[in-house]
Amino acid sequence: MRKTLFGKSFATFVLLPFCVLMAFPFVWMLCTSLREQNTIFNGPIIPRKLTGSAYREAWTSIDFPLHFWNSVWITSVTVIGVLIFATLSGYAFAKLDFPFRNTLFVLLLTTLMMPSTALIIPLYLELKSFGLLDSQAGLLVLYISGSAPFAMFLMRAFFQTLPDELIEAARVDGGSELTIFRRVILPLTRPGIATVVIFQFLSTWNEFLIANTVLRSTDALPLQPVLFTLMGQYSTNWPALTAGLTLSVVPVVIVYVRMQRQFVAGMMLGAVKN
Repeated sequence: MRKTLFGKSFATFVLLPFCVLMAFPFVWMLCTSLREQNTIFNGPIIPRKLTGSAYREAWTSIDFPLHFWNSVWITSVTVIGVLIFATLSGYAFAKLDFPFRNTLFVLLLTTLMMPSTALIIPLYLELKSFGLLDSQAGLLVLYISGSAPFAMFLMRAFFQTLPDELIEAARVDGGSELTIFRRVILPLTRPGIATVVIFQFLSTWNEFLIANTVLRSTDALPLQPVLFTLMGQYSTNWPALTAGLTLSVVPVVIVYVRMQRQFVAGMMLGAVKN
C-alpha cells in the first residue's frame, strides 16, 4: 500500500505540471474573450471586469451561424463517408481473402507518406479540371479520400483483434458477408468506430489550409478560415478572435466527452492483438 501510495503521489507530482501547461492556452483564450480590449496584454490573466461584448461581435461580424453550420455539415458528411469506407475496407483487409490483398493494402498506406501541403497544387488542378473547384462537394471529395486510408488502417487493426470463429459461426448459420459485417462485426468494434470518429472530427473541424485554398466563395467557407479573417495586418481584435475560437471549441468538447470512454477502450484494444 505504501508503494502504491508513493507511486500515485509521484505520478500526480509529475503529471500535474503538464496538465497545467496543457490547460493554460484554453484558460488564457477563455479569459481573453471576457476581458476588455485595452487590458489584453497589460492586465492580469483573470480580468477584473468581465464583459461578453466580444461574443456578440464575433457572432455578428463574420456571420458566425452560417459558417458554423458549414463546418457542422461538412464535418458530419466527412466523418460518415470516412467511416463507411474505413469500416468496409478495414474488414475486407482484415478478414477476407482476395488476390493482391497485401499489395493493395501497402499501396493505400503509401498515400500516408505524402504530406497534404505537397499535394495542394495537383489536387487544385484536378478539381478545376472536374469542375469541382469552389464547391463544398469538391472539398468533401478531398477530405474523404485523403482521410480514408488512415482510418482504414485503424479499423483494420480493430477488426484483427476479433476472433475468426465468430465469422465462421455466422457463415455456418447462413449469413452473408454483408449481414455478418453489419450484425456481428460492427457492434463489436464500437470502440474502434469511436476512435475514428474523434480523430476524423478533430482533423476536419480544425482543417484550414485545404478549405481556404479550394473555396473562393466566402459563404461556402467553414468556420476556421473565417475566424482567421479576424486577425488584421496591423492590429487584431483579440477578444472577438478568442470569443470565436471559444465557440468553435464547444462541438469538439461535446464530441470527445460523449465518446471518451469508448475512445480510451478503443486505443487500448487496438494496441494489443490476440
